Amino acid sequence: MVNQSKAMLLGLIAVLLWSTVAAAFSISLSQQSPAQLLLIASISSLLFLIVLIMYNKQWGELAHYASTTWKTSLFFGAINPFIYYLVLLEAYKLLPAQEAQAINYTWAIMLSFMAIPILKQKLVFFDIIAATCCYFGVLVIATNGNPTSLNFSNLNGVLLALASTVIWAMYWLLNTKDKRPSLIGLTLNFTFALPLIFLYWGITESNSAWTVKGILSATYIGLFEMGLTFVLWNSALKLTSKATKIANLIFLSPILSIFWLSQFTDEQVKTSTIVGLACILIGLTVQNIAKSKRVK
Repeated sequence: MVNQSKAMLLGLIAVLLWSTVAAAFSISLSQQSPAQLLLIASISSLLFLIVLIMYNKQWGELAHYASTTWKTSLFFGAINPFIYYLVLLEAYKLLPAQEAQAINYTWAIMLSFMAIPILKQKLVFFDIIAATCCYFGVLVIATNGNPTSLNFSNLNGVLLALASTVIWAMYWLLNTKDKRPSLIGLTLNFTFALPLIFLYWGITESNSAWTVKGILSATYIGLFEMGLTFVLWNSALKLTSKATKIANLIFLSPILSIFWLSQFTDEQVKTSTIVGLACILIGLTVQNIAKSKRVK
């Protein structure tokens, strides 16, 4: 049943929660390693998803897909949350959160390029314009506002942030061929990824110290980056009469994210980040308009 006002409300709440994640990453990573953060966040997200499964009385369906699609669950779980979040969190560890989150938003542009070999889609002129804007923005951010110098503030961090966009785009492209129900699939992905995450943490950082602040911030990330927002966003898409109306709300997230970072972390927002982010948002807007015209 279409309920546009409720769809917009749920979409706005999801975007508001997503916008806090960069600040939460920054706070959490000041207390612990990426592996520790991912372990706690994944556990809290999985517990939340299991509660939803129980509420919806989908235990039988979950058990069925767990036994018949375990290879798919392991494959997708290895990509997301295991590899994707490790790469992303390592980027956040090396870069200021404002820079890492801005670069990560270029995943939609990467999606267009990767759709060419995976989904056999064609690249159009507007995709090239959008990519030029976005990656120029990345260059501005990565060089602290001096793109002609090619003097990167932290090249490894930038490369990891860009790698996260490749992994995320690949995950969503491959996910189009996944026949599992969305909630069931996500729950199984986290279920099968958790042993991999635990093993990685045990091998690399089992002696690391834990803090209450770190555990609480990682739990917040698990709930609001990986869990609740998924449910809110899916519900909004189901209730809306036009998916693009909801999808456009995501443009608010990076702007709000900069605001939360300035309020709750020690980061001083750089002019280069604002300029670079503006370029990225312009590129994404161009891509979005072009997609809307193709659909019509």
